[in-house]
Amino acid sequence: MSTVTTNEANPSTADLVNQAAGQISTLVRDELALARAELTEKGKRAGLGGGLFGGAGVLALYGVGLLLALAVVLLDLAWPLWLAILVVMAVVFAAAGVAALLGRKQLAKATPPVPRSAMDSVETDIQTMKTAAQRGRQR
Repeated sequence: MSTVTTNEANPSTADLVNQAAGQISTLVRDELALARAELTEKGKRAGLGGGLFGGAGVLALYGVGLLLALAVVLLDLAWPLWLAILVVMAVVFAAAGVAALLGRKQLAKATPPVPRSAMDSVETDIQTMKTAAQRGRQR
């Protein structure tokens, strides 16, 4: 009858596999927690930025309305009122078209939100495990 003994200096393969499995499990949990924390922080910042941006947009909309009214009044001094309104309206629609095209182009370039730090950390962990496995095979 033989008994398997493990000592700290020379653990058995089963012990090493169990230890590696436990460490990988912990590593995966930690990486997921990092990704979750990173996305939560980005979400909070995006929410605050979006709210402030929306408020600025509303104020700018009122300002643009007043500017357009001023343009109509100034053009009305030289042209009939209907022509002044028509010209200002055409300029506004042209600007809206240009803005829509530029916005569409920017949206096409946008990438989905990705937890970049967590992904980089996972890639580093994978490379470290590959290196350790190669060293283990060489022994």
